[in-house]
Amino acid sequence: MKPEYRPFVDELVELCIKEDLGDGDHTSLSCIPADEHGRMRLLCKQEGVIAGIEIARIVLDRLDPEMRFEQLLDDGTRVKPGDVAFYVSGRLRSLLQAERILLNIMQRMSGVATQTAFYVKHLEGLHTRILDTRKTTPGMRVLDKMAVKLGGGENHRMGLFDMILLKDNHIDFAGGVRPAVERAKEYLRERGKQIPIECEVRTLEDIDEVFAAGGVDRIMFDNFTPEMTRLAVEKVAERCETESSGGITLETMRAYAECGVDFISVGALTHQIRSLDMSLKACE
Repeated sequence: MKPEYRPFVDELVELCIKEDLGDGDHTSLSCIPADEHGRMRLLCKQEGVIAGIEIARIVLDRLDPEMRFEQLLDDGTRVKPGDVAFYVSGRLRSLLQAERILLNIMQRMSGVATQTAFYVKHLEGLHTRILDTRKTTPGMRVLDKMAVKLGGGENHRMGLFDMILLKDNHIDFAGGVRPAVERAKEYLRERGKQIPIECEVRTLEDIDEVFAAGGVDRIMFDNFTPEMTRLAVEKVAERCETESSGGITLETMRAYAECGVDFISVGALTHQIRSLDMSLKACE
């Protein structure tokens, strides 16, 4: 985990515990003795890429630091039904309190990682890399971003703070591509900030406007056809990174990548996923 992600993860784990436990796990408190101990295993029930083991350890340690964790698989491993990711032993009350929180996180993260790996495989042999977007579950972006990396994808910006991305609305409100880029560059100079600038373009002529304003770190081709993308990549001529976005499907993705674009951003990596089936059950 990147060090800068840890505060987001800790805050999210606290929220997960608060919303699930409230003023107490009254089911476990009512029927499980406080000193009763046991062991559980995380069982994979579906083929895919497992993700979230690192977060599971954080959840367990937060609930009860005395629990013992026996890890068998690493995050990012391809799994099949019957694989055991880890064993955990400790107080039964703590295990039962962790069960649903842990599964909710790991099943979703594994779903994102599995979806990402599926998309990445479709670009095998090409240099184009798959990017995620900000189309994430509110509050869980850090986990979605981590899962994309574990599935073989790359992360776009974390939020509005770590990159300037001039999209169509910014450009229209600023009066065009050139003034938008010029204002963004001046803004960073005035504040002494060093973050990348990416600019969306909607026509081939917009590319000329970007470079007339001094250029940017990356140009995004928005809703281009593959034919337009090939011309756009040639026009940029390696002066900056390139990205394709908008209306690209699994079926058309490789055609865009074959145009030589550096990145393809895919919102479906995080907002059209199916959680991976797994369980946390008692064992010997």
